[in-house]
Amino acid sequence: MFNKKPHISCLISAGPTREWIDPVRFLSNPSSGKMGYALAETARDLGMKVTLVSGPVSIPTPEGMEVIKVETANEMKSAMLSTFDNANLIIMCAAVSDHRPAKYTESKIVKDQFPSHLELARNPDILKHLGGLKKIDQVLVGFAAETKEVLLSAKKKLVEKNLDWIIANDVSNEQGGFSNDKNEVILIGSGGQEHPFALDDKQIIAQKLLNVIYPSCIEKAR
Repeated sequence: MFNKKPHISCLISAGPTREWIDPVRFLSNPSSGKMGYALAETARDLGMKVTLVSGPVSIPTPEGMEVIKVETANEMKSAMLSTFDNANLIIMCAAVSDHRPAKYTESKIVKDQFPSHLELARNPDILKHLGGLKKIDQVLVGFAAETKEVLLSAKKKLVEKNLDWIIANDVSNEQGGFSNDKNEVILIGSGGQEHPFALDDKQIIAQKLLNVIYPSCIEKAR
């Protein structure tokens, strides 16, 4: 009985956020949610209790987990905070919009009246906020979706946001990244570890990532 694994709860965010300009227009990005959903399904299959916070996606809702659907960055932040304290493993895979329109217009802006310049406000940095709240028994994982200096940017975020692991993802790769079924990433640990994973199906990448990350959750949860 002394070797029994502790029960692990996993909180994962996935997909894009939408920041509405008016009832028919929004700011967003091409995230499909496929990587986050693959991680959630893999965590479930490993026996974790999974909560998935999902932005708007067009892929099926996975079974065997709690799914919280959100649209905006502020909604995603609230949903993540609502279950953060009870999670052992937190993976911030969502592509959260950095900005939102400073003003929301209640009715559709007609074409001839649409502003030539859109005033923007900064959205909350959810991952950095979670890093400030992280407890000693929690493992916090982030993604760095970059198009240049991918490793350098990821390592900087790893430190600045108080993460245990960060997944460096070159989204300029036409075969991987946003909207694709495949991905190629490098998992970087706070202890200097680097685990490169070559281009493969996102389900396989998710399994490889959690094969490395999961043991660190077991150790922290004991």
